[in-house]
Amino acid sequence: MLDVGSNTVHLLVVDAHPGARPQPAHSHKVEMRLAELLDERGAVTPEGVERLVSVIADAVQAAEDKGCEDVLPFATSAVREATNADEVLARVKTETGVDLPVLSGDDEARLTFLAARRWFGWSAGKLLVLDIGGGSLEIAYGIDEDPDAAVSLPLGAGRLTSGWLPGDPPDSLDIRALRRHVRAEIARTVGEFSRFGTPDHVVATSKTFKQLARIAGAARSAEGLYVQRDLSRKSLEEWVPRLAAMTTAQRSALPGVSEGRANQLLAGALVAEGAMDLFGVEELEICPWALREGVILRRLDHMPAPGA
Repeated sequence: MLDVGSNTVHLLVVDAHPGARPQPAHSHKVEMRLAELLDERGAVTPEGVERLVSVIADAVQAAEDKGCEDVLPFATSAVREATNADEVLARVKTETGVDLPVLSGDDEARLTFLAARRWFGWSAGKLLVLDIGGGSLEIAYGIDEDPDAAVSLPLGAGRLTSGWLPGDPPDSLDIRALRRHVRAEIARTVGEFSRFGTPDHVVATSKTFKQLARIAGAARSAEGLYVQRDLSRKSLEEWVPRLAAMTTAQRSALPGVSEGRANQLLAGALVAEGAMDLFGVEELEICPWALREGVILRRLDHMPAPGA
């Protein structure tokens, strides 16, 4: 699977077949931060296009080296919303041979929800799923595998950082303006979800939520997938002003925060805090599976079972 995301281009080699849990076998990841490589017109810059083509070509070579039988590529919001998306996709196709489908925001939300549902199972009841990417925030709610409501908002941590928080550390007025913007965007969607009632379980996916949970005291990734990791709104509210006062270098020294994502962590925290507050969430659980697993699971669902 080749995931061209707003932050990273990630080749994940998976051993998978219908009815089995997808088993990661190899990971090849490059942090591009594509959501930040846009010009004032919203187009991917020429340098960004060259870099993307090169990174995808390397990923295709890595897939061949690992003996992959099939490559499942997809792109998300940074490519989807670029004003020169058609040109970018044509260059990728011509120079790498990869026909790169672009997921809609609705697709992202629904596939992430599918992954969370499969991870937690039917006993989790009605799920509310939050996912903060580099370019967008996805929210989905439902009791089945396909959510009853799903939205994608342009509130990704990378997009907001480059557009709203130029300082290091950022200016307090810029933070306040971003906070207002984030909450206004999320507030417009709350009514669409509230008519379905209170969720039984609230979960979050994505690197941003994982890092926020880690700095708030959750278990390290080295302790394994099956350790429960939670994030409370109270802890998040305590961390937001602390993150606001830090430089990128200081944030990168926090436990579980990668150097490449440290500059985005404050914007991500403001989105997480706004979503938890406006949806009335006191605590949520981190889900190890997210969009990539949802894409794989959907593909497996449409493959014949062994021996069929």
